[in-house]
Formats: sequence, structure tokens, C-alpha cells
Amino acid sequence: MVREQYTTTTEGTHIERPENQCVYNIGIYGWRKRCLYLFVLLLLIILIVNLALTIWILKVMWFSPTGMGHLQVTEDGLRLEGESEFLFPLYAKEICSRMDSPLLLQSTQNVTLNPRNSEGAVTGRLKVGPQMVEVQSQQFQISSKGGKPLFTADEKEVVVGTDKLRVTGPEGALFEHSVETPLVTADPFPDLRLESPTRSLSMDAPTGVHIKALAGEIEALSQEDIILHSSDGTLVLEAETVCLPKLVQGTQGPAGSSQGLYEVCVCPDGKLYLSAAGVATTCQEHSHICL
Repeated sequence: MVREQYTTTTEGTHIERPENQCVYNIGIYGWRKRCLYLFVLLLLIILIVNLALTIWILKVMWFSPTGMGHLQVTEDGLRLEGESEFLFPLYAKEICSRMDSPLLLQSTQNVTLNPRNSEGAVTGRLKVGPQMVEVQSQQFQISSKGGKPLFTADEKEVVVGTDKLRVTGPEGALFEHSVETPLVTADPFPDLRLESPTRSLSMDAPTGVHIKALAGEIEALSQEDIILHSSDGTLVLEAETVCLPKLVQGTQGPAGSSQGLYEVCVCPDGKLYLSAAGVATTCQEHSHICL
């Protein structure tokens, strides 16, 4: 505070008023002034560094009015050029590639696609792993470019819509149950083999079963019986030569009586055997073979 001094005088005397010894100093001086300047200088340095980092980030990330780097914002959505890595799930309505390049999805573990309904529940799943491709859905369908179903699978059946189903494995195709097909064929040169290693093999058709070998032979092998049965028809063996090489032969008749000819005899149980031919039938003479 400034202390004021008052001096009293009498009339007729002249006393000079002493000069005011108090000085008013305005401002900050000393160490406070130095700290203030140092603080302002520090703020200025921080401001310059932040501005430089901001410019560097904008340059490195390739910020532009249309997007950031390879990511561009368009009227249809987002357009991303080049390769990108997503560390967390990606939610999108549609993902498509450029017209001249494929769409490639890569992951070190697996790639999983989950469609969801309006309530957010997962309605299906496509999981591509390192050892297996897994699809969880009510129906799985593969269609051609024109929209024709080529392969359809659900809980009830599997439908192959192609004109021809080719199995290229050396062991062929293995079916644990019945197979329904209008045609079974092989390539022009390899053989067609139908086998049942442990059970029986049955071929049924409402109008007929046709077996053709255009350039080879037909061979039927069985550990037990081979039965050719016709419930309402005739069994026809139509060929230039019908050979039954292992039929049981009856004893030879008198010399020169059969002239080396034989006749085929049939037992009541269907067994066939050969009997030396004679003027009349000789099957009765060798009927003991049927016993």
C-alpha cells in the first residue's frame, strides 16, 4: 500500500512539498516472468509438434475429400483398393470385387460367413478351415451360370442336376444303401464293375433291366447261386453259341450210338446236366444225377 504524508503550514510561510517517494510498478518481473515465458515457449513447441504430426498422419494415411488411402466413399458404399486386413468382424450387406479381378479372402485360421435374420440370429454358416469346409444350413445348392441347379442337398435327399455324374476314383463309388438311377455306364475303354463284397447285389426295374457290352464280354461272378428269375415271361439265351462247360455228363452209351452228341437234361430242382444222345431221350437213364 502507498502511505501518504500530510504537512501542515502556517500562513506566510513557504515550505516546499517533498516529492512523493512511492513508485507504482505494473507487470510481472523476476522469476515469475521467466517461468511465464518458458511456459509460453513450451506451448508453442507442443503446438508445432502436434501440427507436424497431424500433417504427417494425413500424408501417410492418404486422407482426401473422397476417403482415406485405398478406402474411398462413394454413392454405392465403400470402395477399397488393394489388400486389407481386418482384425475384428466385418459387417456388410454386399461384398464384391472389381470386374477384372477375383475376390480373395484369406485367414491364418479359418474364414467364416454368418448370415443373420432381422432379429440378429444366425440362420446359416459357411466355415472354410485348413482341413474342412463346413456348411450349416437348411439347404445347400450349387447352380450354374444360367441358374440351373447342379447340386442340391438337404436333410431328406441329395439331387445332382447335371446330365452326367462322373466318379474318377480308382475304387469307384461306395453306396451303403440303395441307388436309384436310369443309367449306369463306364468310359469307353475301362470295364464297368458292380460289386457287393459282403451282401447281395439286386437290380430291379419296372419295365426291364438291360445289360450291354458293345466291345467286350459280360461276366457275373458269385460265391453262391446266380438266379435269373422271370415271374411272367421267358428266359431267352440268344447267341451263336451257348456254352455250359462244367455241366455234369452222363455215362457214354453203346459205341457209335450217340455219335458224340449230348442232350441237356433238367432236374426237378432246376439242375442241368448232359446226357449222351440217343435215338430217344436218355435223361431218364441218368436221373440219379438229380438225387
